[in-house]
Parts: sequence; C-alpha cells; structure tokens
Amino acid sequence: MERRIALKNMAAAFGGLLSLPSWAQHWTPETVAGSPLLSALEESTLADLAETIIPETDIPGAKSLGVPAYIQKIVNDCMDTKAQETLKNGLYTVSDLAQKSSGGKTFSGMDTNQRLNFLNQLNAGADEETKDFFKLVKSLTIRGFTTSEYFQTNINHYQLVPGFYHGCVPVSTGK
Repeated sequence: MERRIALKNMAAAFGGLLSLPSWAQHWTPETVAGSPLLSALEESTLADLAETIIPETDIPGAKSLGVPAYIQKIVNDCMDTKAQETLKNGLYTVSDLAQKSSGGKTFSGMDTNQRLNFLNQLNAGADEETKDFFKLVKSLTIRGFTTSEYFQTNINHYQLVPGFYHGCVPVSTGK
C-alpha cells in the first residue's frame, strides 16, 4: 500500500467521524421512522392489543413504553412481506371479529375483561392465520416490553458494564 493512499483514506475516515455527531444529533423518532405500515385505526388497535397483553399496573404498560411503535418498526424493517401482511390482515380481522362479537363495539371500545375473553377466543380459534397473528403480536409485545429501558433498568437491574473501578483507594500494609 502506498503512503499517500493510506493518508488519504485516514483523512477521509477522520473527517467522517468528526461530522457524524453533528449529523446525528438532530435525529428524532419522527425523522428515523420509515414509511408507515399501519393506518391510524390499525395503530390504535395494535396499541390496545399490546396494552391488553401487558397492562399498566404499578409499572408502565406496553402502550406507555412505546411497544406498539417497536412492533411496527420490527415488522416493517426486519420481517418479510408475509409477516407484514399477517399483521395488517390480523388487525383487520380483530376489528371485524370484535365488532361482530360485541354488538358493534370496536376492540378499543371493549372493557378489559371483554378484551381478555376476546383474545382467549382468538388464541383458541381454529383459524391458523389468526393464531399466527396473535402469536406474532404477543411475542413482539413481550420482547418489546422486556427490552425497554424501563424494564432493563428498574426491573432487571441491567448494568451496561458490570463491576466498578475505584481508582484512589487507600491500601493498608497489614502491619
């Protein structure tokens, strides 16, 4: 390798590293978000599904920890089109079945016990697509909740770097 090429590459890498913080400091959830996968009604249904699976008690629930946005991001960016269609079709099916089984109420309009009974019926149903949808949403809800900052710091007590360094500590000679 020639010295000029190596110096030129090092200068380009150094310049890129210097400009990265100024470029990334204006990132927000809105600017990072990709193309929307779901409509507003589907987002609301997904948020209520996640909140029914992990409700808010003395600790925050799935909705307040942003799990529905996590589910959308994972399905939209990391999964194939089959999973995306499973999510969209499943949310449509949930809305449709909820209105039929509750006398015109949407899933969001049901109370907590009605939602739990409805989800148990979905899980026990014979339709494989609906079971796949519920399994997808349930697993992503649990994963989104357990990987949230709140869960990791307050419940799991995760430390990024375990152990501590205590630099200036008096040392006794034992005499």
